[in-house]
Amino acid sequence: MTKINTSLHSSRRKSRKAHFSAPSGVRRTIMSAPLSKELRDKHNVRAIPIRKDDEVSIVRGSNKGRTGKIISVYRLKYIVHIERVTREKSNGQSVPLGIHPSKVQITKLKVDKDRESILERIAKGREEKAGRKKE
Repeated sequence: MTKINTSLHSSRRKSRKAHFSAPSGVRRTIMSAPLSKELRDKHNVRAIPIRKDDEVSIVRGSNKGRTGKIISVYRLKYIVHIERVTREKSNGQSVPLGIHPSKVQITKLKVDKDRESILERIAKGREEKAGRKKE
């Protein structure tokens, strides 16, 4: 059986190296988060790279069900910081908890013209793919 995507490596070692030494632009796409049911139906898009000021709800882990706005996207660590999702340090200081974007669901998008064009492009591709499957 041949490889489907030749740009990705099937070796565990090389896949991990590619993941952890990925440049910022590639990390952006890796850090995509799924959209909520309502947004998915509205835009016909399943997931989109996460950005600051998106509103999300956490769907996995001990903070499951908590919602908030994205404060920062920490690409180097592959995490996002969410408003009011913090933990107390031993000295009483509160620090934001890092959460992986795949473990959150976008409930409200911050849409500008660039984001609008991305949504349109993805939706157009999905429609074309659906059209090809019907044939």
